[in-house]
Amino acid sequence: MDIKKLALLTIAVAAPAAWAHGQGVHTHDAGLIAGMLHPFSGLDHLLAMVAVGLWAAQQGGRALWVLPLSFVSAMAVGAMLGMSGVAFAGMEAGIALSVLALGALVVLRRHMLLPLAVMLTGGFALFHGVAHGQEMPLAASPWGYGFGMLAATILLHGAGVLAGCKLRQLYLGMAGAAISLAGLGMLANFAG
Repeated sequence: MDIKKLALLTIAVAAPAAWAHGQGVHTHDAGLIAGMLHPFSGLDHLLAMVAVGLWAAQQGGRALWVLPLSFVSAMAVGAMLGMSGVAFAGMEAGIALSVLALGALVVLRRHMLLPLAVMLTGGFALFHGVAHGQEMPLAASPWGYGFGMLAATILLHGAGVLAGCKLRQLYLGMAGAAISLAGLGMLANFAG
């Protein structure tokens, strides 16, 4: 993949984030569209979801679909927990750690047994899901919002898988390093 295609892919994935921040989420329209925009509205969620796709592509084989599916499934469970009022101690730090760790896995090209990779991915997804569930607007249609959130997550995983399959390892390593550095910065915010 050349640099122009990479730039277009980056713009395509990042553009909804700018729109989401500029428009805000209004409670009267907080259903499907708000759910679809939410994963794009926070850099932590966006980077972790793309990193899952990148790592899945590096793993290859069944991991191409199993890792994203495990993330989406565990995130859905976490979102239901979050909507019911469940909170994890250190949830935001867990989300930042997921960004750091997933980026590092991409940099290191770390292959793992699929069941262990699924557990790791699913564990991180629970933190993201609980946060998404807690952030759901009160007047939102829970099913519409949830469906939109999961659809956007699948889109971000797909972008990561596509990039992971098309990019040279050097560019994947650079992307993973950038994701890890962002996660490190997020963790530093909690320490400071």
